[in-house]
Amino acid sequence: MVKDLTEGSPARLILMFTLPLLAGNIFQQLYAFVDTLIVGRFLGVNALAAVGCTGCLMFLMMGFVMGTSAGLSIVTGQRFGARDEEGVRRSAATCGIVAIALSILLTIFGILTAKPLLVLMETPPEILEGATSFISIIYGGVALIMLFATQTNLIRSLGDSRTPTIMLACGLGLNIIFEPIYIIGFGWGIPGAALATVSSQVFANLICFFYIVKKVPALRTRRSDWRVSREEIWRHLRVGLPMGFQGSVIAIGAIILQVALNNLGPISVAAYAAAQKIDTIAVMPMMSFGMAMAAYTAQNYGAQKLSRIKEGVKKCIMMSGAFSIAVGAFNILLGSRMIELFVGAEETQVIEYGTAYLVINGACYIILSLLFILRYTLQGLGQTVVPTIAGMMELLMRAIAALVLCKYFGYIGACWANPLAWVGSLAPLLMAYVVTRRTLVDRAQSAR
Repeated sequence: MVKDLTEGSPARLILMFTLPLLAGNIFQQLYAFVDTLIVGRFLGVNALAAVGCTGCLMFLMMGFVMGTSAGLSIVTGQRFGARDEEGVRRSAATCGIVAIALSILLTIFGILTAKPLLVLMETPPEILEGATSFISIIYGGVALIMLFATQTNLIRSLGDSRTPTIMLACGLGLNIIFEPIYIIGFGWGIPGAALATVSSQVFANLICFFYIVKKVPALRTRRSDWRVSREEIWRHLRVGLPMGFQGSVIAIGAIILQVALNNLGPISVAAYAAAQKIDTIAVMPMMSFGMAMAAYTAQNYGAQKLSRIKEGVKKCIMMSGAFSIAVGAFNILLGSRMIELFVGAEETQVIEYGTAYLVINGACYIILSLLFILRYTLQGLGQTVVPTIAGMMELLMRAIAALVLCKYFGYIGACWANPLAWVGSLAPLLMAYVVTRRTLVDRAQSAR
């Protein structure tokens, strides 16, 4: 259901928009959780390490895909807030054109660079082939992932976070069904895990496309809407590409860290992979609140209701901060039990290492909560420079953790990579928001 985020209580609007987002994000990470669980339990620790060590390469590609598609839809949300119906349709068509073009380039790049990047990352020989087969298949289906992300972000830009969640749940449900069939039933092993993802994306895209055609008239484009100018494409790329590159820059830091982990051996790789799956689900509340702020901010900025943006940020910090404290405590108290699900009680060293990761990261979730809110708020305003600088800071901090902390403190040094990256990224975002908030207040007062 299309939702106007420019009227009503900011706290209620943000919370009600966040809840479906949270459910969708948890569904999405639940697939990765189940995927890792099945691989670790049925194919062994080496297979778990093979899939796990591709996580940063997945992040490299998916960070760009998700960031770009979300950025493209910022323009759509601003036009929706401004009540520009023709502009919304033209923006949707532009998003589709850009998504198709980028998908072709990304697929070629991904397939050609998959194995060389794994070799460059010094992936242990015993897991190299499994890792290559997994990530190559995922990269081969990146166009499907890009198109689905673009369609769901367009729907969210109109204030509807519930429908994309339902669609995501359908796709992930199929994924979870395909996973054991492909891996165990057909005996396809590690490639089966990747094929399950690609197969489910085919159905998810079809569901999303037909829903837009039947139920979302605002996005129902006409032939004339597809005749977009270079200026229109550039207007979208100016927001979308920096957000995509931001995700990729952060992923480069993760790749550098993965190299350091690979040098520590399969036990460290497996422990980090398992803990990271749990951590990724745990941070979903904070990420979801941030994503809600992007849509909320874009619509209110388009409607020039600038004072509502400041109020929305304040309320969101309070709600997301409370979630971050609760989730962090949960990970600290029950981390070892959750790691045990992946490898069994007999893998004591993997459990010990994984628990250390969850304790260190869980204690710092409040920082991540604020980071997400400020980053997505600035992006909703169409600002791209500072969030990109923040991404560069994340890269720098993860590189320091990989090159310095891992050298002197081993696996524990790697566990501190995320908190250091969060602190480094938050600093420029906080300064930029303080300046932006003053500007918004001044503009709101002058408009009265």
